[in-house]
Amino acid sequence: MTKLLDQAIEAVRVLPPNEQDDIARLLLQLARENAESVVLSPDERAAISRSKEAATRGEFASDDQVRATWAKHGL
Repeated sequence: MTKLLDQAIEAVRVLPPNEQDDIARLLLQLARENAESVVLSPDERAAISRSKEAATRGEFASDDQVRATWAKHGL
């Protein structure tokens, strides 16, 4: 383990357990992302392209739409 990673882990040790778990999940995700590339399907690539085009046009969900989506999923 590098000295920097050891320092980061020591800093995380003093956080509440739920925050430690959040950081642990992030580290695991980052480690997996560095270990393997994600291959997108043609449909996924098309969806991303449509999203980028909509963003370029300034088409974003309203605050009410976002809140409704969060509520729908219990967030």
